[in-house]
Amino acid sequence: MSDLSLSILSTILLLLQLPAAAILLSRLIKGAFRQPPIEPTTPTQEMYGAVSVVVPTLNERDRLSPCLAGLTRQSYEVREIIIVDSNSTDGTQDLVKAAAETDPRIRLVTDDPLPPDWVGRPWALNYGFLSSSSGSRWFLGIDADTQPHPGLVAAVVQAAEAKGYDLVSFSPQFILKEAGEMVLQPALLMTLVYRFGPTNTEASSAERVMANGQCFLCRRSVLAAVEGYQSARQSFCDDVTLARNIAQAGFKVGFMDGAKVIKVRMYEGAAETWREWGRSLDLKDAASWGQTWGDVWFLLAVQGLPLLVVLGYLLFGLEGSRLLLGLNLFLLGIRFALNLAIAPSYDRTQAPKMAAWLFWLSPLADPLAVLRIILSAIHTPTQWRGRQYGPQ
Repeated sequence: MSDLSLSILSTILLLLQLPAAAILLSRLIKGAFRQPPIEPTTPTQEMYGAVSVVVPTLNERDRLSPCLAGLTRQSYEVREIIIVDSNSTDGTQDLVKAAAETDPRIRLVTDDPLPPDWVGRPWALNYGFLSSSSGSRWFLGIDADTQPHPGLVAAVVQAAEAKGYDLVSFSPQFILKEAGEMVLQPALLMTLVYRFGPTNTEASSAERVMANGQCFLCRRSVLAAVEGYQSARQSFCDDVTLARNIAQAGFKVGFMDGAKVIKVRMYEGAAETWREWGRSLDLKDAASWGQTWGDVWFLLAVQGLPLLVVLGYLLFGLEGSRLLLGLNLFLLGIRFALNLAIAPSYDRTQAPKMAAWLFWLSPLADPLAVLRIILSAIHTPTQWRGRQYGPQ
């Protein structure tokens, strides 16, 4: 490549990356002032019967037991635990019925057939909301693959009331077991940190609100005011869509660190993580076309390109702007440093020792993570959790 071509390429990359780097720094600096993760706590008398917990299930028998065990260890703040099952065929319902024999708060309901204009998860959650008691002040959506700690529900309610949130969701501690997911999962998670900043920091606008449906707490009165999950019925990222719609309606929405109160084993291995989680990480169902592709540019500039640019210099002897090389070394340094920041968000104790250390190499998967976001932004899912969507 000629010197002129290298100069032009360097200029283009600098124009692409410099403004994105400035945006990234403005977001990450908030992390220095964020609040620590919430801690498990005991309920107060005022919390008695305050919460209806709803868990949507579809063929979750192999993953549901830790979730049910964790929920039964919650105290009197939980009025009811509603399992909304979408006609599972793997014995999920039998598991729930057995658990209900030891905890009368557990109630199994089967949702109606899925309407053509709904996605399965928001449909089940909406069905659970409509089936829940009007005496509860709070609605708590919990995913079947989560592992709630004792004191979870009291802690999330206390956090919401202390901050005056009408809706608040919580990031979990992710359980990693296999080598491939040690590298890929943190790289995919970092796409969210880069776009929306750390947890426990305020969003700049309703359009930048982040949410996590694995632990999703909302005032019942607020959910009733927006007609439940209606506004997110066609969304494959219903948690973010609903949270942003509620924020736009003028209610106070938050996103907090719940790594000390809830764990999750999302997917088995890197291939399933790539396929299943990657389908919704672009969040295009909750954003405009411009916001979606603006985020793609941003992630490409600050997460996808730095490793490739540095490798181009080191492996292929490419020369060009030293400013460009310095910028990308700086961005790579930030990324490796952020591994220290997100390390508490991962439980690697169940992984072989030879696999667990690969977590520290997750920045090497950043170009793949950004590629997955691009692919997700281009394609609309046609299959999700065993259901087919779109033209058959």
